[in-house]
Amino acid sequence: MASPAFEEIVEDFAFLDDWEDRYATVIDMGKSLPDMDPALKVPATKVEGCASQVWLHPEITDGRFTFSGDSDAMIVKGLIAVLSALYTDQPVSEVAKIDAAAELARLGLNEALSAQRSNGLRAMVERIRQYASEAA
Repeated sequence: MASPAFEEIVEDFAFLDDWEDRYATVIDMGKSLPDMDPALKVPATKVEGCASQVWLHPEITDGRFTFSGDSDAMIVKGLIAVLSALYTDQPVSEVAKIDAAAELARLGLNEALSAQRSNGLRAMVERIRQYASEAA
């Protein structure tokens, strides 16, 4: 059920031997994430439960889900990019069916993230699901 973009990330991670390389890859993904319009960084788009500042703004076009996002932490911005690859262009009705924990486990993220980062990642996934549910 994962998108081709997410499958590409899974393939890339399979070739990375250690977590320093994986962290660097996630950070690079965050650096390549398009800038979020500062006007969208409002309390309604802020994700609570994250150690760093995180904003997610949903966009639904022709029944397909996407979002823009930003964070003040580079690793978190990279995690937003990973989630974007997982969810972008999915039918809104399918977003809640994606087992994000299982998909992200394929990257080995569960073992490498601190408890705070893991909680923040879960909060971002829940916010994405909430947006999609409201739009459905």
